[in-house]
Amino acid sequence: MTKTTKPNTTQSEERLLTEEEIRAMGDDDYMNAAQLAFFKNRLQELEKELLKNAGETTEHLRETVLVPDPADRATIEEEHALELRTRDRERKLLKKVQQSLQSIDGGEYGWCEETGEPIGIPRLIARPTATLSLEAQQRRELKQKLYGD
Repeated sequence: MTKTTKPNTTQSEERLLTEEEIRAMGDDDYMNAAQLAFFKNRLQELEKELLKNAGETTEHLRETVLVPDPADRATIEEEHALELRTRDRERKLLKKVQQSLQSIDGGEYGWCEETGEPIGIPRLIARPTATLSLEAQQRRELKQKLYGD
């Protein structure tokens, strides 16, 4: 069964749908093979970009130049700290991207973890790593605001 579905998957990956085409699809087409291929491609591109940025940061930090002026040194250290904070956020995003790719392979992508309802195409286009529907996310944020959880 997998052997017969692989050629179809390859064909759908050859020409990925555009955002407009995905948005125009009806509710009956939610998370069909073409949509999953679109999101998988988007997530893989994001993953490549994040890994490339991490490599560039590593190279940039290795090229540190020693400067005698304390003000210049402080500026360089502050730039490095900012770059490291940015990469830390990207590292967390990379983990979410990889989890989303796994959920595509597991057939769970696009469905709210909390309610089991569709997350929605517009939300997934805006945030492909979303795991909660908009309503569930709003409830979670309200609960965090109220209880500091």
